[in-house]
Amino acid sequence: MLGAGAIGGYYGGRLLEAGGDVTFLVRPRRAAQLAEHGLVIKSAAGDFRSAVKSVTTADSAYDIVLLTCKSYDLDSALDAIAPALGPDSAVLPLLNGIAHLDAIAARFGAHRTMAGCAYISTALLPSGEIQHFDRMDILQFGELDGRETARLAALAALFAKAKTNAAASTTILQSMWDKWMTLAGAGAALTLVRGNVGDLLDAPTGMDLLRTIFDECGSVATAYGYPPSPAVGAMVASAPQRRGFITSMTRDLIEGRRTEGDHIIGDLVARAAAKNIPVPTLRAALTNLQVHEARLGRA
Repeated sequence: MLGAGAIGGYYGGRLLEAGGDVTFLVRPRRAAQLAEHGLVIKSAAGDFRSAVKSVTTADSAYDIVLLTCKSYDLDSALDAIAPALGPDSAVLPLLNGIAHLDAIAARFGAHRTMAGCAYISTALLPSGEIQHFDRMDILQFGELDGRETARLAALAALFAKAKTNAAASTTILQSMWDKWMTLAGAGAALTLVRGNVGDLLDAPTGMDLLRTIFDECGSVATAYGYPPSPAVGAMVASAPQRRGFITSMTRDLIEGRRTEGDHIIGDLVARAAAKNIPVPTLRAALTNLQVHEARLGRA
């Protein structure tokens, strides 16, 4: 498991809890934290605390490498996991968006590249604990070509023992596009207002903004052969029931950290431009994030 943060730590911990043989590849500071306190998860689905195996450099091959870095760390992450890949190893990334799939396949080969997406709200606290904020937890993974393979079945069997809602999928690319549309749409709207869903909906035009952005996202997805599933529309309709929801990208913006704006929204805007699809609201959200990143760079 590359990373023992919000996503890697959570799912790695659940696999360990289920009896999996899990090793965490982490930076030295996180390795020291894990050595002193163990891996700690706080969750309504069940708390977990355990000593774990962690390394700061990979020195042997593993069956599956789960990649849970931020998109802006992808290049260095691929360098870090390279020694962990044997001829039959697979890389399962749990990043947002889809651009990383091409990068992984180009580096390690399509035959060693799987795909996955997770719907979960977690954070790595300063204490080193991982906080799971609500009971939402949906993890899907599969082969790029939709095949049912032995490695996919083996991973699904292990996750079936874990305290998480994880399943193999033969339509994982559609799931990833749906997740991308959901994240880009919500992220664009909430970063523009710098708040949560409740803050957005308190504005008389807030729901109109949300629908406009999701319509733009949907037009791009449809042009590339992945029209949004009904679940995406249902998510927009249910916004009034999720007033406390905030995307990690919005949280990063508010707290003055780097965001994944270029990977999540920028890539979508670029794909829209390639198809001559107008997405003015997404462009406004991207500009807002670019200004933030430029300020961080100057600082």
